[in-house]
Amino acid sequence: MDATRPDRGGRERLVVIGGDAAGMSAASQARRLRDPERLEIVAFERGHFTSFSACGIPYWVGGDVAERDELIARTPEEHRARGIDLRMRTEVTEIDVAAARVRARDVDSGTESWTSYDKLVIATGARPVRPELPGMDARGVHGVQTLDDGQALLDTLATTQGRRAVVVGAGYIGVEMAEALLNRGYEVTVLNRGTEPMATLDPDMGRLVHEAMEGMGITMVNGAEVTEVLTGAGGRVRGVVAEGPEGSGRTEYPADVVVLGIGVRPETALAKAAGLPLGAHGGLLTDLAMRVRGHENIWAGGDCVEVLDLVSGSERHIALGTHANKQGQVIGTNAGGGYATFPGVVGTAVSKVCALEIARTGLREKDARRAGLQYVTVTIESSSRAGYYPGAAPMTVKMLAERRTGRLLGTQIVGREGAAKRVDVAAVALTAGMTVERMTALDLGYAPPFSPVWDPVLVAARKATAAVRAQGA
Repeated sequence: MDATRPDRGGRERLVVIGGDAAGMSAASQARRLRDPERLEIVAFERGHFTSFSACGIPYWVGGDVAERDELIARTPEEHRARGIDLRMRTEVTEIDVAAARVRARDVDSGTESWTSYDKLVIATGARPVRPELPGMDARGVHGVQTLDDGQALLDTLATTQGRRAVVVGAGYIGVEMAEALLNRGYEVTVLNRGTEPMATLDPDMGRLVHEAMEGMGITMVNGAEVTEVLTGAGGRVRGVVAEGPEGSGRTEYPADVVVLGIGVRPETALAKAAGLPLGAHGGLLTDLAMRVRGHENIWAGGDCVEVLDLVSGSERHIALGTHANKQGQVIGTNAGGGYATFPGVVGTAVSKVCALEIARTGLREKDARRAGLQYVTVTIESSSRAGYYPGAAPMTVKMLAERRTGRLLGTQIVGREGAAKRVDVAAVALTAGMTVERMTALDLGYAPPFSPVWDPVLVAARKATAAVRAQGA
């Protein structure tokens, strides 16, 4: 038990709070750079699993991934074999910045102890939004943030006789869980408080997702504000109550299982209590080296931080495993005595619901307005392959460009096979600060099985170039 910072014979101690992507990437990278004789690494994880893919949970629930363990990149035993003192089922309950120590509690026994640190990594992740509404804690109501959550949902699906599912929320998790439940043979209703699903898209592109989901047999209800979860025998869920748009009335949706896909918020209660700086979205604020601002020996990464949006210049909260792993690498390099930075993001994300692929990068129209940018928008219809080649599928591309300068501001793509990963072209262009006119000259790969002669992204760039020129005339 370390009540103070003891003399460890010149060996430093790195303490990591959180055993998933950012935390264990940081611990692993620091270990690669410094051996146990120079750096002791202690990591705390309150759950049962480490280094797992939360993004893969919908595909495990839906049956595309057969086994839970396929989602685990590295087990606790593997981390320990690499010289990391990983303490599972141990929750950090307090950070004492002044004394450079953390208080941890064994989840099963309740025993508490203090551990001192020379360097600290905060990787506490995010917590699912769970509204405080009547019945929200009923049996059969599930979030899907951890592997434990996924297993609990599968257990419910295996023991529930009814086949009616309600998904609350229509963001990435919501639409992915709608597909998973559809694959499991459920009658699925999605309740969305917004005007269209996928609020990460502009409403006109979200409408395409709505129409496709309805075509797949999913009931999509927009403008639905959930007010209550109804329960029946044994406290099990039996329905969800929602108010319609503009006071259109109360509607009850029968449900044998409810899945919450409302989104997440940074898990920063510990950091806030310790007096560490938080941003407008509740995430920790860091510098380019992922150090918590104003604290030389404290780093933070993953879903608990805010990141710089390279397009708008503002801070955002984006909960994605890609960012968490990269930030963990940066943190581990710096904590291990090297040097690395995480410059920011452009907000790229892809998803799918059944055969429909959904992608976005950069700014939406409302993001551009909020940033004070003047812009033009274009939307084009194209196909994934040459029109004469078998399997060509429709694709819609929307592009935003800054008025006068023509700088690319954002791209959204909705289509079938071959649509989503095309957004990577736009992501690179955004990162490079390219104009839409410059994009039209990109030397992209072409063959009829993969693309029309003019790739859909380039068609959109050409049309955006014409719109910029027209505005400047």
